[in-house]
Amino acid sequence: MNERNDEVFSKRVKAGKRTYFFDVKTTRGKDLYLTITESKRTGEYDGRPEYEKHKIFLYKEDFDKFSSGMSEALDKIKELWETGEYKTPEPREEKEEVTFDEL
Repeated sequence: MNERNDEVFSKRVKAGKRTYFFDVKTTRGKDLYLTITESKRTGEYDGRPEYEKHKIFLYKEDFDKFSSGMSEALDKIKELWETGEYKTPEPREEKEEVTFDEL
C-alpha cells in the first residue's frame, strides 16, 4: 500500500515506448475502483526524463460494462487479424527500464 493507504494492488505492463499501470484503489468508504494510466516518455528536461501521462478512473458500477466492452473490442480485433487484411503486432524487444521514481 502507498503512504495514503488507498492502493491495494498495482500491475505495471511495459509495452514498447509505453507503460501501462493498473492500480486498484479503495475509497475511505471501502469502495474499490481502478485507475488505468498510460505513461510515455517524451524526452528530457535538465537531464531528467519527462513523461506524458493519461489516466482513466473506472468505478465499481462500470466494471462489468467496461470489461464486456473491452472483451468485445479485443475479440473483434483478433477476428479482423485472422482475415489477413490488417497488420498484426510484431514482437518487440524491451529496451528501456522505467522506474516509479522517474514518473
